[in-house]
This record gives sequence, structure tokens and C-alpha cells, in this order.
Amino acid sequence: MAQKSKTVYVCSNCAYETPKWLGKCPECGEWATLEEEVRVIESGSKNKVSAPVAAKSVKSMALGEIKPDNELRYKTGMSELDRVLGGGIVKGSLVLLSGDPGIGKSTILLQICQALGKKLKILYVSGEESYSQIKLRADRLKVKTENLFVLCETDAQAVCEHIRSSEPDLVIIDSIQTMNFTELNSSPGCVTQVRECSNLLMRTAKSLSIPIIMVGHVNKDGNIAGPKVLEHIVDAVLYFEGERNLSFRILRAVKNRFGSTNEIGVFEMFDSGLKEVENPSEMLISGRPKNTPGSCVACVMEGTRPLLAEIQGLVTSTGFGNPRRISNGFDFNRLAMLIAVLEKRGGYFFGGMDAYINIVGGMKLDEPALDLTIVMALVSSLKDYALRDDVLAFGEIGLAGEIRGVSHCEQRIKEAARLGFSRCIIPKSNLKNLSASIKKDIEIVGVRTIREAFEAIIL
Repeated sequence: MAQKSKTVYVCSNCAYETPKWLGKCPECGEWATLEEEVRVIESGSKNKVSAPVAAKSVKSMALGEIKPDNELRYKTGMSELDRVLGGGIVKGSLVLLSGDPGIGKSTILLQICQALGKKLKILYVSGEESYSQIKLRADRLKVKTENLFVLCETDAQAVCEHIRSSEPDLVIIDSIQTMNFTELNSSPGCVTQVRECSNLLMRTAKSLSIPIIMVGHVNKDGNIAGPKVLEHIVDAVLYFEGERNLSFRILRAVKNRFGSTNEIGVFEMFDSGLKEVENPSEMLISGRPKNTPGSCVACVMEGTRPLLAEIQGLVTSTGFGNPRRISNGFDFNRLAMLIAVLEKRGGYFFGGMDAYINIVGGMKLDEPALDLTIVMALVSSLKDYALRDDVLAFGEIGLAGEIRGVSHCEQRIKEAARLGFSRCIIPKSNLKNLSASIKKDIEIVGVRTIREAFEAIIL
């Protein structure tokens, strides 16, 4: 039968289809999300009438009748990865691991095969590398397990058939953008191909109770390439963060049906692969300059883990008509708001000054508890006053210049005391909730305004 092609535009966010390109999607309202897709259709298909299909009978189960699986999770051998996953890889789950090119996605997945291969049969499906290339990378990472099987294939249907026949305990797909559905006449990586291949892999994972980890590429905006529905299909979405010129990597969960989305894992990249950082706070504040204006330490909460980070501020006279405001690792708009509060409520003038903020270590932090630390670093640099080296500060700042309370205050103080800090500047409202024992280990100063805070930490 004769075939003809037609061009449609599909929204990568909501899968809305239209015969012509539009700048804004009429369905979800997102801009620049319509992507071109060429489809081949058979002529005369409109005249065909399909026979009615009888609906199959289904049966529901009471919650009390469902028996949980005893072996619910697989330990990966990396405690930092298990923490982010919520305790390990859940049987029958679909996990999406995404990040910038070269950040370490394929590296960490091949590394966990060494520990998991002691008890599990693993199938590693690669659509980007050949057998010899994977072998070279495995030798570099010292992966020598005999239970790791490699398949270089891009046909999603063939991969699923191989999974059903070989029955592995874990499947790794590297990457989902290289998979294609042969019944669709479109190129791999397009919206339709990614959606259909993900659906096929999801049905395979759920029906056979085999966990599948998929690697996802990102576009130039840092979002996962493909339809937004991909993130709704999977059970967990993990992001690898970090600068390529820095050795530290942060693994963060933005979706997790089987655990918390606030946990992070910290890794360091070496020639032999990724290694866990068991004490990230000590790592982030190592090499901190002593008695230097513009440096202050904060304590933020990443899930259940308190994390110490050094905040550096630099204030200098501007050489242009408009002063510059630059932040690295911190929200630019919130920095502008804090500078406005300092000028209006604190009496510190920044009108003719350039202001720079840097989170040391390549971290990206957005917790409101950073406000007080940011302000202390800026004022310290503005007045050229060095803050005490053994002082830590955290607290949220309001538009009236007041310092508001934060959550998990006692956990933050314990982490500061463990790493040798002797004084902690906290919001006044948090003092009443602290236990008596914590006050014996470290000097705690409660402050109400930014002026009180700055007076408490000057040498």
C-alpha cells in the first residue's frame, strides 16, 4: 500500500500535537517547546474500520490482601547513592539518571555493577558505545564481575525481548535517547520515540519486577531531553550536579516514589572513577582562609544531613554607572533583595559598589537559612572587617531586617560543634527550642536584627 509522510509539531512538555509550528503551546502555555516530527502514514487508512474489541475483565485487590516483597531493595555498594534512592534500588522500579555530559553518569552505573554483580545478574544495554569501548572503561574502573552482561543495541523492542528471555536482576539503559521504536518512522531522541520507548521499558519493569535504570541526556537549558511526561513515568529522577573543571559531584533526587527528595549524595571524581565523600562538610570548608574579610560559614540542611559550606563575599567600588551584582551558586534575585534590606534597614550603602557572592566548592544552595551568612559576608567585605574563624551563622532575613527562625536548628549546631566551631549565631526565636546539653558544647548567641548579628561576630 502506498505511503505518505506528514509533518506535525509535538510539545515536549505535554505532548500536544499541532500541524503547524507555534511559539507558545496552546495546551500547557510553555514557550518554544514544539518540536518537528515527520510521520509516515499509509494511504487509505482512514477508510478502514477496526472491529470492536471486547473489554477484558479486571479484578481489584484489598490493601490488606497485598503481600509486600521481602527483598524490596538492592544495596548498590555506595552508601551515598543508597541514601539518595531511599535505601537502595527497589525491585520493579524505573529510575532516570540525568546530568551534563561527562559528569559521571555512565561511570557510577558501571561502578555499582561490581558490588551488585556479587549476587545479581546485570544487563548493561548501551546505545552509544561498542563492546570494546565498554570493556576498556570497565578495566579502568576495575569492574571484573562475571555477572555483568553487555548488550549494544538501540532497538527497544529487541532489548525488551532479550530482557524477558535472559531474566536479569537489574537492567541499565545507556541512554534512553538512543533507543528507538521501529514501528515509528521518526529519529531516535525525538519526543515520540522517547515517550514510547520509556513506556515499553516501564511495562517490562513492572511485569517482570526487574528494576531498570535509564540514563537521560539534558538539553542546553539543563532540562532532560525529551517529553516532560518522561519524568512522570519513572519512579525516581536523579540529577548529577557539579562543574566539569571541579572534582566534586552532587547527586540529588528531584522525584522519588520510594524515599525522600531532599537527600543528596556527594562524590569526588578520580582517574579510577567516583568515590564517596563521607564527610562533605569537612571537604567544603577545607582550605578556608584565616582572618580574611568576606568569608563566613553557613550550615544548610540537605534532607536529614546538615552540611557546612563556606560563603565568600566581595564588595568593591564599581567602575561603571550601574553596580554589578553577581552570585555563583546562590539565587541572584534573593541576593538583590538582601542588599536592599542592608541599605534600608541596616544602613550599609551598596549603591556605588559591585557585590559578588560565591559558594565555595561549586555547590548550588537556595535555603533561606543562608540569608544571614550571605549578609555577614557582604558586610564583612564592605567594612573590611575579618569575622572570627570559629563562628558559624545561619538564619532567614525578612524585609523588615528581622532574623527569623529556621528548622533543624539543633542538628545544625551539633554539626558545627563536631567540626570545631566554638560560637554559633542563630535567630533569637530558636533559642527556646534548644536542649540544655547542646548549650554546653558551643557558645550560642541569639540575635534579632542584622546589626546585632554583625556585632556578635566581629573580632
